[in-house]
Amino acid sequence: MRRTPVVATLALLILAGVAWRWNAHRTETAGASGNAPAGAASAPGGKGNAAPQAVGVVTVQRQDVPVSIDAAGTVAALQSVDLRAQTTSTVREVLVKDGQMVSKGQVLFRFDDRTDRANLDKARAQLARDRASLADAERQLQRAQDLLRQNFVAQSAVDTALTNVEAQRAVVQSDEAAVQAAQVSLSYNELRAPLAGRAGLVNAMPGALVQANASAASLLNIAQLSPIGVSFVVPETQLQPLLAAVRPGPDGRTEPLDVQVSLPGSPRGKGKGGEAPLTGHLGFVDNLVDATTGTIKARAEFDNAGQQLWPGQYVRVRLTLRTLRNAVVVPQAALIVRGNERTLYVVGPDKTAQLKTVQLRYGFGDFAVVEGVEAGEQVVLEGKQNLRPGTPLKVQPAAVNPGRAKSADEPASASSAASGAGA
Repeated sequence: MRRTPVVATLALLILAGVAWRWNAHRTETAGASGNAPAGAASAPGGKGNAAPQAVGVVTVQRQDVPVSIDAAGTVAALQSVDLRAQTTSTVREVLVKDGQMVSKGQVLFRFDDRTDRANLDKARAQLARDRASLADAERQLQRAQDLLRQNFVAQSAVDTALTNVEAQRAVVQSDEAAVQAAQVSLSYNELRAPLAGRAGLVNAMPGALVQANASAASLLNIAQLSPIGVSFVVPETQLQPLLAAVRPGPDGRTEPLDVQVSLPGSPRGKGKGGEAPLTGHLGFVDNLVDATTGTIKARAEFDNAGQQLWPGQYVRVRLTLRTLRNAVVVPQAALIVRGNERTLYVVGPDKTAQLKTVQLRYGFGDFAVVEGVEAGEQVVLEGKQNLRPGTPLKVQPAAVNPGRAKSADEPASASSAASGAGA
């Protein structure tokens, strides 16, 4: 009776061993026939006989990439002047029309000059009289000097005559200055254009009274249109790259920075009517940063021969700081971000996924300049979320192919430039 539990235990152990051997034999047979368990194909890092995973890829490119800053700008005339009368008079003639292009020195207004002409004639008459008096005084001096040589007069008589001549010469000089002042006053009756540009609205008509004071309304405004300026602000985070770009080189020369503007309502990267953006150069950077806004003022200059830019107009500005030559460019969507680390999958020679770590140098639009991959490699753009290193791949072009990075049409913003601070 005591042997019964022992026998039962031995029987159970024998049955368990037979079941284990049978299950192991079944697993080996299934593996040899290709019917592996479902979990074996997805084992990390193991190729096994798993079916290739379809992914969309793009080819790594090399190209020149301009490092740019985008900003909002306002067109402003480099020179603009409000014309006011310098004499109190009435308008006799208006020789300019609203919106007319004028040249420097062109007569725009004529005022009633009868009083000033009379004053000029009076000053000239006074000058003529005093010149006659000077001539008489000089003759008196000459006569006194002759008499002195003959001992008919004393030296004091000659000295008196000389004093009279010098005094009369001073009177003549005063009269000449009075004539010049009268001529200047007379010239105020003709208002001329101090610069070439476009006239604004004419605010005076013939017969109107004009007054010579600063508070009086301007008669006309003239703004220079060619060349013209575009004012904009740059974030202070971009101040050092900007200063480095405008700093003179070893030869003491400074290369002008290119600035492009696009007019509102035009396609991105295109100018008015679909034309190319207007190109000018950076002409001015302010000497201090605005502590309130954290920006610094800058101004670019444009030829504007076609008068496409107009004072007060809003434009988009792109300032090119430098150009990254022959840079490696990949789509930003291909990058895998883990904290400060940037990685991406490339297609290996054996058509398997290879994970590579890259360094982001500069981002612009949908693309990025990186280091760590070579031109010509195929980068996984679609389907990377299910990949592991060593996963077999079925390669096909990405369904949403960003195409070649058109850096000229995708200007980099200040924020993207900041992300590529190592460029």
